[in-house]
Amino acid sequence: MGSSSAPWKQLLLCSIEANSHLKHHSYFQLATVSSNNRPSNRTVVFRGFQDDADKILINTDTRTRKINDLKHCPFAEICWYFTESWEQFRISGVVDVIDGTTSDPLKLEQREKSWFASSLRSRMQYVGASPGLPAVASEQSSQSPSLDPSIGPVAAFCLLLFDPHQVDYLNLKSNERLVFTSIASDSGRKLWSSQKIRGCNNYCTMDSRCAGEGSFIGIRCNQGKHKREIFVTGSGNIDSGAPL
Repeated sequence: MGSSSAPWKQLLLCSIEANSHLKHHSYFQLATVSSNNRPSNRTVVFRGFQDDADKILINTDTRTRKINDLKHCPFAEICWYFTESWEQFRISGVVDVIDGTTSDPLKLEQREKSWFASSLRSRMQYVGASPGLPAVASEQSSQSPSLDPSIGPVAAFCLLLFDPHQVDYLNLKSNERLVFTSIASDSGRKLWSSQKIRGCNNYCTMDSRCAGEGSFIGIRCNQGKHKREIFVTGSGNIDSGAPL
């Protein structure tokens, strides 16, 4: 039985909170496929989730190569590693490119919201010279561009809406691995299922059994600094439990 709520989302939010004292906790790698069918990868910044949904927000410049990649192939993958807790999330899905030419008013509203949520320093990056081109000596001596903080998004600002289809979670401290997969229901709603994957060592015990409406996966880790229990139920809920 699947769940309409994304059970991996709370797990990811807990990892973000546990690593929030590190400056790089909100950085992850975004891999795309270029027009020559070769992989392309770069580091981007997590800008939150879309409202109460599971779609991930990423700000970028329309003049960057990733935009051409996504127009060629909308499929992409995130690799997010948390150095403090030794956790990795590999998130694959489809990316919706939202720029000034988008016709959907709701998407344009989300783009504007993301623009004003960014710092002025971050917004200034979109009024400079095109990224990825050779630097010209005259540009270094020219006057820095200015930006009125009250105006809406400039043409170069683009919002990427990453819609996850599968999440592969790995905890290297406990050698624990879970894969969350989405399927479309008859009504078109996205449903999530979870599956434990082999890899736990003797320091980590796992249990899988029926629990009420659906499956139950329990992991008890007795190794490492952060000892805890994680439970994924058929209803899609995750309980990280108290430290052991």
